[in-house]
Order: sequence, then structure tokens, then C-alpha cells
Amino acid sequence: MSHLQDVLDVDDLPDVEAVLDLGAELKAAHADGEPIRRLPDRTLAMLFEQPSTRTRLSFETGMTLLGGHAMMLSPDDMQLGRGEPIADTGRVLSRYVDVVMVRTAEHATVETLAESASVPVVNGLTDRAHPCQTLADLLTVREAFGGFDDVTAAWVGDGNNVACSFAVGASMVGLDVTVATPEGYELRPDVLERAAANPGDVETTTDPADAVAGADVVYTDVWVSMGHDAERERRLRDFEGFQVNGDLLAGAAPDAKVLHCLPAHRGEEITEDVLLSDASLVWDQAENRMHAQNGLLVWLLG
Repeated sequence: MSHLQDVLDVDDLPDVEAVLDLGAELKAAHADGEPIRRLPDRTLAMLFEQPSTRTRLSFETGMTLLGGHAMMLSPDDMQLGRGEPIADTGRVLSRYVDVVMVRTAEHATVETLAESASVPVVNGLTDRAHPCQTLADLLTVREAFGGFDDVTAAWVGDGNNVACSFAVGASMVGLDVTVATPEGYELRPDVLERAAANPGDVETTTDPADAVAGADVVYTDVWVSMGHDAERERRLRDFEGFQVNGDLLAGAAPDAKVLHCLPAHRGEEITEDVLLSDASLVWDQAENRMHAQNGLLVWLLG
């Protein structure tokens, strides 16, 4: 059964665990050397207005393994680079492809594309949300702990797009999260409102040690994202004390695991020894981008 709908944030999915189940099933089959050609002759258009490593590789490789075809399109490859409205691009792409993934700065761009397209549009990253990363995060946590029961998570750092989607997605599967951000970098109010409707609790604090206390999962991301380079010095000052290091992790659960969506700025938001430690699930998390997205594509297209 297909679910022809747009996924602009994780709570556009009525059943996150169903998508995770598919991703886990496809991952296991692939690991066993079995073919996973669930989408033969289907085509994915990938629109990139921002550079990417994991997003492009995971979607393109995943679509190939599923038996389909993926095309990478930058603004210079399309009439977008010459001023064509994004809505017109959506209308045209819908005549050629089965699904569109877009990675862009402004969330309004993906909303406009979704409104105009007649095929599913998937948000590969915007300034407001990163649902595909959240699916990979949740798949990784589920693998490590066998589920979400009695698991708690801490987010330490910027209340950015990744944090917002993770908070909502975690709440949907019953995973309790405490988010620690400096003042001025909190989660958006709408994120807290959406999360409040779900089984998992999302709490907020400005104290990293408070967030991490007893946590099974500690998650962080860069303090200076693309587009914030001009704010670099101020951000480094504002985030002092929010580094995920050995001292901070000493307050977490004894076997706590560490997540980071990459790329990592070693010595800023995380230390290299933590990033490369046995506690780190970062590389599993990166791999799971592909498997979780494969689950999403199969769920969407059937």
C-alpha cells in the first residue's frame, strides 16, 4: 500500500514506527545480501540548494538499491537558476518523476513545492526541520536499546532544525527528551506545542548537566550551522559550557550513547575522544540515514 503524501516534518507521518519497521526490514535484508528492489523503475528527483554529503549519498544509493533511479539537480541544472518559480518546477517535475526530495535553506520553498507538485515531496533539510535525520536518529536509538521503553534522551546545544524535528519525533514514539540550550537558542514554541500532543515528554532547560543527568542518549549538533558563519564568534561565546565531553557524560547513564548528525566540529560542540569512543553511535546513525529513508520511500510509494 502506498501513502502518496508530503513529508515536510516528521509529524506529517501518521505512524513513525511503521516507517522505522520498513527501514529495519530493508536494512536487515541488505545486510544478508538479499535484493531489496522494492521500487523498480521509480524515479526520485533530488533538488539541492545547499551542499550535502550524507543527504545526497544516502538518497541516491538507497534509491539505486531499491531498484529505482535518482537524479541530483542543483539550481544551475534547472530553470530555477534563471528565475523560474519553484511552483512551476514542482508542476513540471510531477510529470516526470515519482517523488521529489528537496534540501533548501528556507522552509517556505519546500512548502511551495509541495503545494504545486502532485507527487510526494520530502524535506531533505530546511531551516525549520530535518525529518529524514530524525528517522535515522530514532532507528539508531531503537537498534541500540531494543525499543523506546524506559529510554531517555538529552539534547545539548542549539535548538535548531535538527533539534526541533528530533524533539517532535521522539515524543511521537514515547521517548522522553530534555533539551538544554543557552538562552535565546530555545526550541520554537510550535515545536513544544506539537510535542505536547504526543506520548513522550519534552522538557527544556538552560543547564546541560541537568539535561544529561541519567540520560541514556546524549545528542548534539554544531553550534555554527551553514548560514550562521557571521555569528560564529558570538555563538562560540554563547555556547560555552555546552560541549559534550567526558565530564558532561559522567553524569549520564553508565552505558549512555552519543549521537551527532554530522559534520562535527571537534573541540567545539563535541570532543574527538567522545566522538570516536565506544559510546558513539554516530557512524551507525549516518548509515541509518539511508536505511530509514529507504523505509520512507517504500512507505510513500509502496
